[in-house]
Amino acid sequence: MIKRWLPWIVKGGISFGLIAWVLSKVDMAAAWTEAKSIDPAMAVLAVVLMVFQIVLGAVRWGLVLRALSAAFHWLQTISVYYVGVFFSIVLPGAVGGDAVRMWFARKNGLSLAAAFNSVALERAVTVFGLVLLVCLTQPLLMMRLPDLPGAWVFPMLLAVCVLGILTLATLDKLPQSLHRWRIMRGLAVLAADTRKLFFHPGYSLATLVVALIGHVNLSMGVYVLAVGLGLEVHALDCLVLVPPVILIMTLPISIAGWGVRETAMVTAFGFVGIPDSSTLVLSILFGIVTMVTALPGGLVFLLAGGRKMEDEELAAEAVEGGR
Repeated sequence: MIKRWLPWIVKGGISFGLIAWVLSKVDMAAAWTEAKSIDPAMAVLAVVLMVFQIVLGAVRWGLVLRALSAAFHWLQTISVYYVGVFFSIVLPGAVGGDAVRMWFARKNGLSLAAAFNSVALERAVTVFGLVLLVCLTQPLLMMRLPDLPGAWVFPMLLAVCVLGILTLATLDKLPQSLHRWRIMRGLAVLAADTRKLFFHPGYSLATLVVALIGHVNLSMGVYVLAVGLGLEVHALDCLVLVPPVILIMTLPISIAGWGVRETAMVTAFGFVGIPDSSTLVLSILFGIVTMVTALPGGLVFLLAGGRKMEDEELAAEAVEGGR
């Protein structure tokens, strides 16, 4: 149990520590007053955009499933993806959203390899699309902020992503003597599935386009909230500043990105002259909106047999504890 919960305790400490550090830099009374002044219409529009974001994520995963010839119905795809979002954002505890998605995919008829590889490759194409978008918008960012340090970081990350995908695609070319190990046989299947997705122009381009649209949609969600708060922020500012923030949030060092998002956004929007207190309000509201839109995934979880999954988890823990 200690090994299981220790990573989440550490992540929780990092989240709370970063949030406390950011809070120490702002006027909380002014921030609260600003938060209450948000335009309700813009808040509702942000919720709509985040619901659309969940649909885009499900479509992205569905395209990966179809590339692997492991598809189930679109309604199942959206339902299972929504459950994963709920666990990732609302209940980021010992059972991760991706693990829940794999469990439900397995129970819906996919093989273990297809369930694992589809989720892993969907994550890979999402991160690749995010890094690609950051690189595509970097010239605009440098025009806006010509003295911004570290301009070489994101092109290097894009090269690392491409190299990583090529490496994944060739793992089954390792010596046959290594295939006696179960993990190596699993990696060989993952390599074949990587080629099915990334080396097939139809699937790779379609999945990448959906990923890019999703990242732009996230940026527009932040922009809508900024407009609702009356901040002097342009849509282009959000398009070039939010993707790097989201990329930093993908680091598994906090709970659902809390703390990391606030710190990164305060730093990023500070370059365009937005006060720390205003950016903090913007970041927290964005986090609340994502949680609100993820909440219905809990109901989907219960309707889709979530109690059975919980029973199996408890039984597994009992067996492990008895050893």
